[in-house]
Amino acid sequence: MDTHAFKRSLHHSERYNRRGFGRAEEVAESLEQAYQSGLIGTIRDNGYKLSHGRLNVRLAEAFGFCWGVERAVAMAYETRRHYPKERLWITNEIIHNPSVNDHLREMDVQFIPVESGVKDFSGVTSGDVVILPAFGATVQEMQLLNERGCHIVDTTCPWVSKVWTTVEKHKKHTFTSIIHGKVKHEETLATSSFAGTYLVVLDLEEAQLVADYILGGGDSATFMERFAKACSPGFDPDRDLKRLGVANQTTMLKSETEEIGRLFERTMLSKYGPTQLNEHFLAFNTICDATQERQDAIFSLVDEPLDLLVVIGGFNSSNTTHLQEIAISRGIRSFHIDTPDRLDSDANTIEHKPLGDDLRTDTNFLPAGPVTVGITSGASTPDRAVEEVIEKLMRLSES
Repeated sequence: MDTHAFKRSLHHSERYNRRGFGRAEEVAESLEQAYQSGLIGTIRDNGYKLSHGRLNVRLAEAFGFCWGVERAVAMAYETRRHYPKERLWITNEIIHNPSVNDHLREMDVQFIPVESGVKDFSGVTSGDVVILPAFGATVQEMQLLNERGCHIVDTTCPWVSKVWTTVEKHKKHTFTSIIHGKVKHEETLATSSFAGTYLVVLDLEEAQLVADYILGGGDSATFMERFAKACSPGFDPDRDLKRLGVANQTTMLKSETEEIGRLFERTMLSKYGPTQLNEHFLAFNTICDATQERQDAIFSLVDEPLDLLVVIGGFNSSNTTHLQEIAISRGIRSFHIDTPDRLDSDANTIEHKPLGDDLRTDTNFLPAGPVTVGITSGASTPDRAVEEVIEKLMRLSES
């Protein structure tokens, strides 16, 4: 399929909108009440520091809502204002934040149901309005909605769209797209739908397995057993690993994405030599600025003396998970929570999700005596949620 031509055709449709409806002022007050915070503004003005009795809070200098998320949420609010009576759907969570998605449900936005990992679009009919979330939708979903006569409101982050353009360039020049991402993540699913031949690698370890195969060969059946659910149909490692382009899920760890790019560049240089490198390797910078800023900010934050760190964001939020990884790499006691409700300031307990594990409740969360708490949040977390966590910490420090 010529995905580029399909996108161009879709963008010229009268039933497609990716610019909003000119109702920003109408929804501004609702957005401010739901998501913004006066306390956070005060802390920013005070050098990202707050002192309250024995409690010292250190806030990362970049955290929370990014521009792409703000745009997506605002467009969703505008859409409901513009279509007050129409049935309104969204193909997935608008962003990975439970409170934001709950607000949309309260506005009578319906979420496409999922059965056994498969979305059920049977309830969507001609004339319905369907929102595509910030991390995009697959080209197949867009086709289905377009053919069904739906009005499509596309809030896909421009950084995600940039990755789609990158893998389409790979496809045009018959390069296999190596996508650094999580196979089942909505953004990676969307990106791979725009690619031609592709292989998804989760981390540097998986990338190294691919590089080793390129340089040393091996058993293709064993290789495919490992990557069977992470590649395009009919993928053949002996045929499809000769010309590579690198792209990424925009919320992955920046340093790892860069290292994976360097790994494959070295691999193809070793395999084919400097004069043939450009025939076998393509690289484009598809790292999101906001993701990079938040990761850089937490690297600075964990350089300070902290007793513990709280990371706020959806449990299925990739960029939030990577913030927690950075804290863990520095040996800092850290807690990933998705909402302020996970912190009980009366009982001094916190329900949190350790990296790669199930939810757990810890007692005596805040230690006695003077305590310094670092705080950051993922790109889908509103300031209001961060404010509520800090207020709970303040009450807890008084007890």
